[in-house]
Amino acid sequence: MTFDSTTRRGFLTSTAALGLAGVACADHHASPAEGGSATAEGPLFDISIAEWSVHNAIRKGKITNLDFPGLARDEFGLGAVEYVNSLFADQRTDADYLAELKGRCDDAGVKSLLIMIDREGQVGAASESERVKTAERHKRWIAAAAELGCHSVRVNASSDGSFFDQARYAADGLVKLAEVAEPYGLNVLVENHGGYSSHGAWLATVMELAGNPRVGTLPDFGNFRIKGRRNNPIETYDNYKGVAQLMPYAKAVSAKTNDFDEEGNETTLDYMRMMELVVAWGYRGYVGIEYEGRRLGEYEGVKASKVLLERCREMLTSRYV
Repeated sequence: MTFDSTTRRGFLTSTAALGLAGVACADHHASPAEGGSATAEGPLFDISIAEWSVHNAIRKGKITNLDFPGLARDEFGLGAVEYVNSLFADQRTDADYLAELKGRCDDAGVKSLLIMIDREGQVGAASESERVKTAERHKRWIAAAAELGCHSVRVNASSDGSFFDQARYAADGLVKLAEVAEPYGLNVLVENHGGYSSHGAWLATVMELAGNPRVGTLPDFGNFRIKGRRNNPIETYDNYKGVAQLMPYAKAVSAKTNDFDEEGNETTLDYMRMMELVVAWGYRGYVGIEYEGRRLGEYEGVKASKVLLERCREMLTSRYV
């Protein structure tokens, strides 16, 4: 992938245009997402669960990663799961373990959708040799995801340098990852997960620069902090505009929740507004619950999240099916 002055001008133009994209969602429909579509018989969207929702239960030894598919079905009534690699990092190349996990999914009637990959190198490293190494380090997780029957892996578009440099490094790194994933039939998805990846126009432009059908996004409703924490100045991006800008490239969606009021509404986001952004783009795949609250326990938070998503789905179905 090469970048010249014409590419840079196009980047700057598209970035400015994408800054206005948050109000245009109803006029554009993305390609059908992985994992489902709306029909007269089927739901407007399906609901899955991200493993991070129960990471404390796993880390405290209450359950294991092998128990996760059964928990999704028996405790929450959900038929699809999204794994987090750090919760079974030592088993990524263990064929017997992966076969056991797949068997547990089959027994529970649960689909494996994707693996969220962290700590395997910098996808958008400034050095091309480092980007190549990072792609190779992700290969073992890509192979594991394929073994489990996933459609994608989720990666982070971390980088260094200027706003524009980071975009072109990240785009190139993602294309390299897509080339690794292609023989396995998997997609490579980027979540807004801090840094410039939490800048909706930046990440949308990275998608355009990559221009690869296997490269897409996993919009997270809540991860729009670009920088800052504790006593440092915090820079954030508008959640609704960011999701609208990322939905044209989405092959999965992360429904972040933190807390609920007495009527079951999420207290930090207008969920009906957010879910309408999702379905208005034509997305008909899985929406993954990712509960991160502290007031409710993990299981209670997941259940409250499911009820809220089901209510949104019921209200939106009459408009979009």
